[in-house]
Amino acid sequence: MRVGVFDSGIGGLTVVKSLLENKLFEEIIYYGDTARVPYGIKDKSTIIRYAIEAVEFFKDFNLDLIIVACNTVSAHALSEMREVSSCPVIGVVEAGILATSNALSDKNSNILILGTKATINSKAYEVGLNAEGFKNLQAKATGLFVPLVEEGIYSGDILEATFRHYFDALKKPDAVILGCTHFPLITDALEGYFNKDTIFIHSGDAIVQQLEKDFNFKEKFSSTKLEFFASENPESLKSIAKEWLNL
Repeated sequence: MRVGVFDSGIGGLTVVKSLLENKLFEEIIYYGDTARVPYGIKDKSTIIRYAIEAVEFFKDFNLDLIIVACNTVSAHALSEMREVSSCPVIGVVEAGILATSNALSDKNSNILILGTKATINSKAYEVGLNAEGFKNLQAKATGLFVPLVEEGIYSGDILEATFRHYFDALKKPDAVILGCTHFPLITDALEGYFNKDTIFIHSGDAIVQQLEKDFNFKEKFSSTKLEFFASENPESLKSIAKEWLNL
């Protein structure tokens, strides 16, 4: 299968990493809209317009599937993308809800949802989790994590101070949904702040669960062809991909 992975920038590379580790695809084409990142502070109509343009970008590649690795786009524009796409489109929000439901048998579990401002304002995770019977939900926009990750700050005093800024007044969670694809890179630090028993829901791992539920994968691929495209500075995207994916 040939899959397209779309993200507003570089965060979706953490989803690509999970896809590579699980050897699901023969070819992955990644497109990051780096010229217009971040999406997390933009209004819904703008996010939808950019998302539809991403579908147009992929049309020349004869894809079997599009994965929307951006939580913000998944929360606001998935149905619009599906309307204009000639192949199936799946997003990380639906996958994250499925993964959370699979991970937590106790519907009274305290769940903390992290994401960009646009993702949190959409309440997409809350609606989906409520439908699954979960009621004890906290949601927090944690946009400062994105530039910290992009600066390579995965631990240390600055990150710890940011955790205190966001989390000191919150009830300690049983599970944390990492509702932005940058956030898996600070999972170790988050585990240290919260609790080793806290469950973390990673968009990449969640997408793999969703794919294996919805599609009949008949083989694993020993190697995957990767292509990287960006709306601005593609060489920078390729450089980060080498680092994050150990290419």
